[in-house]
Amino acid sequence: MWRALFVSLSRNRTMKERVMRWGFVWQAASRFVAGETLEDGLRAIRELEALGIRGILDHLGENVESPADAVRATEDYLLALDRLAALGLRPHLAVKLTHLGLDIGEEFCEGNLQRVIERAAQVGTVVEIDMESSAYTERTLRLYRRLAPRYPNTRVAIQAYLYRSREDVERLIEEGIARIRLCKGAYQEPPHIAYPRKRDVDASYVQLMERLLSAEARARGAYVAIATHDERIIQHALRRIAEWEVPRDAFEFQMLYGIRRDLQVSLARQGYTVRVYVPYGTEWYPYFMRRLGERPANVWFVVRNLLRA
Repeated sequence: MWRALFVSLSRNRTMKERVMRWGFVWQAASRFVAGETLEDGLRAIRELEALGIRGILDHLGENVESPADAVRATEDYLLALDRLAALGLRPHLAVKLTHLGLDIGEEFCEGNLQRVIERAAQVGTVVEIDMESSAYTERTLRLYRRLAPRYPNTRVAIQAYLYRSREDVERLIEEGIARIRLCKGAYQEPPHIAYPRKRDVDASYVQLMERLLSAEARARGAYVAIATHDERIIQHALRRIAEWEVPRDAFEFQMLYGIRRDLQVSLARQGYTVRVYVPYGTEWYPYFMRRLGERPANVWFVVRNLLRA
């Protein structure tokens, strides 16, 4: 219920314009968003690096409606990469394809994405392509499959709650481009497309994770970013990694900014690669709504302050 409500709110423009004027909402959102500027994102990256944690920098934005907005977003990503290079920082860069114009046209989006990937290669970092709702899954994977063979500095997200993900993972393994950020999925999907029950999503996640950690997949170049805060799944992964003697350059752990810093630090101190997704930008509302849907406890902060207003 909570996820459906907040995913719906994330797409509501009227609500967005109203809510973003409430200062207490930003106070809540700032737990999950580093700030509204690139400098805010860079500050958060530095703080993480001081703890031995690596970063993924994400300039928030999605579903742009004009070519000019998509080009502007592309230039913002290029600027961020240049700034990172000047500072000697090497976090990964996360992009949403609808921010680069996927709703406008697949070929147009591909051109923008290729510019970002090529600049990232020049500065020595990786572009992680986020997965959005199921309406974009096929187009996202199609673009990834076209670019990944030429650009090894790319990864793509796979959502464990989609029924199709097992087949998608197998195809990427077979093609030798299974460089995957494995997550559960944050969008509301109908039951004919995605598992509606958490236990089934968790089971799918573990199955896909084990497949990507397997010796056969690794022999074909598979790499998996285990993107979850679920300690039970993380402990299961650690047992499999030890049992199968998976080398540490075949996987990493990923988490979100503002969630389970204790767990992030603990894994990093054990010598595992831990990477944290650091979002920044003025378009924080949709991202924040999805985080509320995942963590209902944060709703009460907003509700209490709304009642006081």
